[in-house]
Amino acid sequence: PSRDFRDAHSIAIRCSIPASSQRRFSREARIQSRTMSHTILLMQATQKIESRSYADYESVIECMEGICKLFEEQLKRLNPTSKQITYDISQLFEFVDGFCDLSVLVFQKPTQTYAPYGKPWVKDRIYATLRRQAGQTE
Repeated sequence: PSRDFRDAHSIAIRCSIPASSQRRFSREARIQSRTMSHTILLMQATQKIESRSYADYESVIECMEGICKLFEEQLKRLNPTSKQITYDISQLFEFVDGFCDLSVLVFQKPTQTYAPYGKPWVKDRIYATLRRQAGQTE
C-alpha cells in the first residue's frame, strides 16, 4: 500500500509501505487508540535545548499525520525542484529516529492524565495510521 499527497504546489509525494513491514496490533492497542484524544508532540532536533519545540493535536492520528507532514516538508526543502517525491516508510522512521528526542503525551480520558510514549510507539502509530489511510484509498 502507498499514500499519495498533493500540496498547494502540486508536488506528488508517495509513501510506500512494504508488505514485509506489516504488523498486527492487538485488540487492546486498537481500543486504547480510540479512547485517546488530545496529543502533545514534544521534539528536540539536536542536543541544543534551543531546538526543543512542541505541537498539539486533537487526536493521535492527527499527530501522526503531523509528523508525516514535517518529514514531507523536509523532503520538499531538500528537493526544491522535484515535481514528485517518493519515500519509503523506513525513511520516515529514520527521520523519527534522527530526533535527539521525540515523544508524545496522550490524554487519557478515564484518568484525566497524559500518558507518555516514545519513538517505538510513535513509529507503530504512524505505521497504523498510514495502513488505515492506504486501505481507504484502495
